[in-house]
Amino acid sequence: MSTMEVKLWNDKREREMFDNFAELFAIIKATERLEKAYVRDIISAQEYELECQKLIAHFKTLASTLKDTVPSIERFADTYKMECPAALNRLVVSGVPATVEHRATAAATASTSAAAVAECVQNFITSMDSLKLNMVAVDQVHPLLSDLYASLNKLTILPPDFEGKIKMKEWIARLSKMGAADELTEQQARQLHFDLESSYNSFMAALPNAGT
Repeated sequence: MSTMEVKLWNDKREREMFDNFAELFAIIKATERLEKAYVRDIISAQEYELECQKLIAHFKTLASTLKDTVPSIERFADTYKMECPAALNRLVVSGVPATVEHRATAAATASTSAAAVAECVQNFITSMDSLKLNMVAVDQVHPLLSDLYASLNKLTILPPDFEGKIKMKEWIARLSKMGAADELTEQQARQLHFDLESSYNSFMAALPNAGT
């Protein structure tokens, strides 16, 4: 019994399209295997990043070439029942190797933490300087302590029972019971300044690498 060869294409243009489809299929499958190998620690981060960058570059070039015939990569993968979620995430959603993504996230986190620390320091100093300038009215002190308390709560490296948080919360509650035009007594102002200074010192000591 003779077998008859079934042609997938009728002309050179169709053949090139199917060749591109096959290459796209291979890139997606290879990326899925690479992602799994990296997650399972089968390959080093350096090897993974190098190979992943190559696959992403090939994918971008091919996806651009096929943009008219394959407008949706997800639909392409679904049509051919590929089941490659990690590859689609890396190629379509992320567009960069996981190692690069993680470095960017770490840098962003460090930057955010640095900004939050700077904000806390500024609020501590502003509050202490205001008291030194005899700005002791409730409507002057309350906003400063509220800003300080809010900035301390933004900083995740501080524990919930951090001295500064507790003391500022107590002072805010005390001031809230007073009238806006009321003023702190000399004794209250001295105690608040002492609490601020003590909390500031504890804050600086709590920071990573403080004193190194």
